[in-house]
Amino acid sequence: MVLNASRDTVIVIMTRRQAVTLAASAALARAAAPPLLKLTSPQATVSFDLRGGSLVDFRLTGSPVNPFNWVQNVAPKVEPLRGHFVCCDRWGAPSEAEIARGVPYHGEAPRVLWKATGPRSLSAHLPLANFSLARELELVGDTLNVRERLTNRNPTGRVYNMVQHPTIAPPFLDEKTFVDANAGSGFAQTTPDQAPVPWPRAHSADIRYLTTDPLPNVVSYIIEAENGWVTAASPTAGLVLGYLWKTSDYPWLNLWRDVAKGRPAARGLEFGSTGLHQPYPELVRRGRMLGRPLFSFLDAGQTVERTYSLFLRSLPPNTTRITDVSRRGERIEFQSS
Repeated sequence: MVLNASRDTVIVIMTRRQAVTLAASAALARAAAPPLLKLTSPQATVSFDLRGGSLVDFRLTGSPVNPFNWVQNVAPKVEPLRGHFVCCDRWGAPSEAEIARGVPYHGEAPRVLWKATGPRSLSAHLPLANFSLARELELVGDTLNVRERLTNRNPTGRVYNMVQHPTIAPPFLDEKTFVDANAGSGFAQTTPDQAPVPWPRAHSADIRYLTTDPLPNVVSYIIEAENGWVTAASPTAGLVLGYLWKTSDYPWLNLWRDVAKGRPAARGLEFGSTGLHQPYPELVRRGRMLGRPLFSFLDAGQTVERTYSLFLRSLPPNTTRITDVSRRGERIEFQSS
């Protein structure tokens, strides 16, 4: 009994220390409002907010439209999610036991204060997970190339997930905005055990569009090609935003839709290492879905690298569908109809 009590006491002390570190980082982020990390080219400008390391501004030179002006509506004194953030070390909710110990929704990466480590790089430490995340950026014209390295600082290996969470909002997003992807079969998060449906269907909904009904709220699809891609095209803004990544890095595409006051409010174009929005006990129990893993493993001291690219470009007039996205040298090309 004495030994168990001592062990429990140590665990509580360590957890509180980690929680204090996380709380202090969040408080510093709110109080200091750190500067943006900004990159420019003749064609475009991108800006990252160090509060969460989020991409909060991407616009073409001379254009006022920024697809990433979404900010989560949360209670006072809670650090909101913004723009394109990365969910790490998890996607979605922690377990009840983890919540009681201060583990945040979508992991720590979008909740802690990042630091600029150079004119084109930034990094963060995740105190509860004891992971470090380093990001390198390259803006070539209207294309941003991103390289991220995740390191496990623990003396033991552990499961984790990493999901990119680009979130678009009005005025880029409206009823005319349409989403395309090279997705395969998938399922709505509310009915994961029903028979798979082909992209872009989910129940009776066409996931390419969002008008007044956000249901099903989150739908996840597998990517069967070597590279995955997703685009959001706004005829109103005359712009198309697109992502391209290796399926070996991110085998899932998860699409979130939100409506406020009867109008489109947000769309998540989330590609990642998992496609099930559940705590780790459920992910470990299932292991795989649709032939794809639901979590990754990072050994003690191990570093893993993932990359992706995104572009923002003028949308050709009368375009109704993006049919393909591919890389040609340093430039990403898209086909439309």
